[in-house]
Amino acid sequence: MLIGTLLAGVAILVGPWSCRGGYSGKVESITIACPRLESSALIWIAEGQHFFILNGLNVTFHEPDTGLASLNELFKGEADIAGTSEFPVVGKALNRERILTIGCIDKADYMFLVGRKDRGIEKVSDLKGKRVRTLPGTILDFYLGRFLNLNGMNMRDIILVDVKTSGESASAIINGSIDAVVVAEPYASSIKDSLGANAVVWGVQSSQSLYGLMVSTEEWIRRHPDLVTRFLNSLSQAEDYLLRNPTEAKAIVQKRLNVDVAFVQAAWSRNQFSLSLDQALIAAMEDEARWMISNSLTPEKQVPDFLNYFYVDGLKAVKPGVVSIIR
Repeated sequence: MLIGTLLAGVAILVGPWSCRGGYSGKVESITIACPRLESSALIWIAEGQHFFILNGLNVTFHEPDTGLASLNELFKGEADIAGTSEFPVVGKALNRERILTIGCIDKADYMFLVGRKDRGIEKVSDLKGKRVRTLPGTILDFYLGRFLNLNGMNMRDIILVDVKTSGESASAIINGSIDAVVVAEPYASSIKDSLGANAVVWGVQSSQSLYGLMVSTEEWIRRHPDLVTRFLNSLSQAEDYLLRNPTEAKAIVQKRLNVDVAFVQAAWSRNQFSLSLDQALIAAMEDEARWMISNSLTPEKQVPDFLNYFYVDGLKAVKPGVVSIIR
């Protein structure tokens, strides 16, 4: 039986959480692990406009470097909710770990491959034999692999160098210890600014959006369905604020990410900041699972039924029109 059905009875909330003027019940504390990336804009707006407090949530933020690191904090019990792309969630599902997505807060296209022209990189085929850095176990691996495949190459054609953080990747290509790197914004822009005319840049997502997800463990959701709903209500209020006050919303994100106005303007064109749970997300996860299986990144041979890795009742209670997953 699907987990959404199992939890439906406890997720129905009527009462003070739904009041747009604020929550009048008990204030409870939660910890959110979420990378400081543009895809987390709704999180930063909800924080900046005190929507979490208005919904009775005292939030502590952890800001690990990647979504995978956020998930690791979740499973170590250091966070209650984690922000991540869908790729690490697929990995956890293939490992049969009980992780549930409670909402998507962004659909984005901000992953880039940046190479150094002084290493002979002018076109994609020039990457053959070059040292390319990426973060293992993250969606950057997937996008790099697909990008190479679409250009008649594969991972064996490059010298893949693992790193621990995006900051380490940026430093490595700027100082010349590697030839190319796959990174997300804002690191890509920082590298481009540093290399100037010596940089060659390609988008690596090949029209497949990155999904910014909020996830938790099955156990935590089962014990705290009301907190899930209040958390999602805070994000719904942040989305409304973003639509009504785009200038102010951009200012909040700009300050939180410590970037300039031009970067934030570009970020608004690269992202769809809105709550959703739709069928396209499941299709993307199935595609990524097949890629992991075909590249022997998992001992599993079958694509999981990702319907079992969603908790839809919280978002249905807050914004039912944005849930279009077919069960």
